Amino acid sequence: GVPDTAPAQPSASLVIDFLNNSADLTPQATAALDQLGTALTSAQLGAYHFKIIGHTDTTGAPTLNQALSSRRAETVKEYLKTKFQITDERLQAIGVGEKGLAVPTPPNTPERRNRRVEIINLSA
Repeated sequence: GVPDTAPAQPSASLVIDFLNNSADLTPQATAALDQLGTALTSAQLGAYHFKIIGHTDTTGAPTLNQALSSRRAETVKEYLKTKFQITDERLQAIGVGEKGLAVPTPPNTPERRNRRVEIINLSA
């Protein structure tokens, strides 16, 4: 017969945070991405694809935040590609700007936890 429970697929959802109005990786972000890159090149995750979603807080104009969130996602993608030779087709980078706040805030609220890139395992 078929087993009732399929093995859980390895998943990774990681949050990388950024300074206000910046798409530069902080030392903490780099350390987290180094761990992620090592995991992505492992046998367990080697076949998986990942979505890299850039976010901003609600300070500044929504159009600028949209562009900033895209830059954040691209920065993370480029880092993983360059340092760990992870192929383009495994990494999908998108920015969602102020949408999808981790911590709901009113407009023009600087909230560090919203300035982030989220990395989600899409599956093999």
